[in-house]
This record gives sequence, structure tokens and C-alpha cells, in this order.
Amino acid sequence: MEASLTRLSPSCGFKQSFLNKPRKTQHTLHPVSMRKNLTNDTSKTLSVNNTRGGGEVLDEQAFERERLRLDAEARESMAEEAENQVDKSWKWKIRKRVWDLMEATNIAQFPRPVHHRIPNFIGASSAASKLGELEVFRDALCVKVNPDSPQKQVRFLTLSGGKKLLTPQPRLRTGFFSVLESSLLSPNTINEACTSVGVAKYGRPIGLDEKIKVDLIVIGSVAVDPKTGARLGKGEGFAELEYGMLRYMGAIDDSTPVVTSVHDEQLVDDIPVEKLLIHDVPVDIICTPSKIIFTNMSIPKPQGIYWDRLSPEKLSQIRVLRELKSRIERETRQKLPCGPSEKLPPTARRR
Repeated sequence: MEASLTRLSPSCGFKQSFLNKPRKTQHTLHPVSMRKNLTNDTSKTLSVNNTRGGGEVLDEQAFERERLRLDAEARESMAEEAENQVDKSWKWKIRKRVWDLMEATNIAQFPRPVHHRIPNFIGASSAASKLGELEVFRDALCVKVNPDSPQKQVRFLTLSGGKKLLTPQPRLRTGFFSVLESSLLSPNTINEACTSVGVAKYGRPIGLDEKIKVDLIVIGSVAVDPKTGARLGKGEGFAELEYGMLRYMGAIDDSTPVVTSVHDEQLVDDIPVEKLLIHDVPVDIICTPSKIIFTNMSIPKPQGIYWDRLSPEKLSQIRVLRELKSRIERETRQKLPCGPSEKLPPTARRR
């Protein structure tokens, strides 16, 4: 299942034939002209008090306790809901098989059990080292990395390599992304900056009008097909929302490489491409502890946020999306569609 390892050209060496493949017509968030009308209000509402900005001191222990409590509630809610999602049952079967295997073979790492998580695994640092060998990583100035445990070393390599790190708060808890500048961190604080507490402490929250170019996306996975690049996350859809918002901002496009790091046992061959949804994000490159795989990806990447797939519950609880939808509707004087209802995990709730 392994593809041959070849050097990437400056243009990343990916096949471009899929870039303009049409999907079924959907309501996407795409008009570039609207971006200039967004103000800094979004980033203001997303700020987190920390010791860097001169505001209140971050209570790190309380922050971590609350994060763990909400994560536990979310996993419990996801477990209850998984069996009821008939249209997504095939995804949950694959996820459960991979999670079960990782626990049974003891390749799972803390935090455990890995069910309903982006699973941490033995060899995650080795997979990160493989990722660090990629030309697209070496050349990148700004890397977006998910906040999960198995990608912590990727975040460390990003910052210790003098790059800019873009990372979301877990489950978009504060609503959007934070930027960490390696030049503003000391060698003693880089490791802490790779954690959720460190992001809140040292990161700078940004808004949708931030002018930023992301050169590489690193995304966590539960299962991934090395031949097609089809990927399954843990099932909450936040990776897709993050990707869609970056597309809207103009920070990424079809040519922006998407890379995942997983254990070899997370490689599968039974993700039906024809059943993937329009907002599912495929990957270009897979890094495992033993190899680098360039996928033969022909799955179109999402073009933005698909409002008709976004449930009213999730929309109403994620402030940045609610504000954005309201602004777009005011600009266009048109009502944007909304997706079907869903049971929202407690972690995604906002005050």
C-alpha cells in the first residue's frame, strides 16, 4: 500500500487534474470581496486573557481541568450518538475498528482510552520526524497543526524550526485560531506553547479578516486510505470547519498540501470515496513511524463552508460562524441555508 517516496517539486508535485473538478452545487462561503468588510471585532471576541497581554493571569490548572471535563462530556455524548447516525454508520464502524485495534494491541498512548479521540500512538514522535523531513514542511513559513496529542511533536518542530504555528483552540472552544510566533518564545517556553494551556498563554487570537498565508496543513486522523487520501477524523467535523474558514480567509487553496501523521495500523483500504461528503478533507501525504506515503488523491478538496451541511445547533453555539453567517446575509441580502439538526456535544457550547 506504500507509494514510492519522491522529492516534491517547488509546486509540491501534486497532480492538478482534480483541482477544478465540480461537485454537486452547494451553498459555499466563497466571495473574496466580503472579507474586506469584516472588522477586528471577531478577533476581539475570541481573545483569551493570559500573562503575555497584560490582562488577567491565566489560571492554568483551572483551564486544564475544564478542558478535560468538557472533553470527557463530549466523548460520552459522541459515543451515545454514534449508534443513532444511520447515514454515517459506516464511518463509525471503521473508527471503532481502528480504536479497538489500537487498544487491543497496546499501540495506543496517553490519553486513553483512545475512543472518540484523534488517537495518540506509540511512534507519534517518529511519524512527526518523518513529517519534518518533507520538503513542503522545510519550506513552509506558516504551518497549521491540529491541537491533538499525537501532533504535539509536529507543533514542537514547527516552532523550534523558526516557523509560525497556526492552531485552533480544541473544538473551536474560543471560536477560532491562535497564532504562535517562534520569535516571541524562548527555548524554555516552546514546549509549553505546544499544549492547549500554552496556546492560551502565548498565542495571539486572530479573526477572519487576518491576512495570513498558510503553507502547510497538518491534520489528525483516526483512519486514512493511503491510496486515495480519504480520511476519517473523530466525527465532530471541526477539522472541516477549520479548513472551510481558512479557505474563506484566502489563507489556503487547492494547492496547499494537507498532511496527516498516523500509526501504520491506522492505514485502511475500505473508506468508500463515493460516500464521502462534500466537506470531507482528503490528505496529500501520510507520515507513519515507518514511512512517508504520497497518496494518489483525486478527491476534490472543500471550497469553503457548506452552510447547508451545518446544523442550527452547531451554528448557534460557535460564535465566529454565527457572526460570519449574519454578516454574509447582510452583505448579500440573502438568507443562507442551514443543515439538519444534530445533538451537539457539550464541549462545543459557547457562553
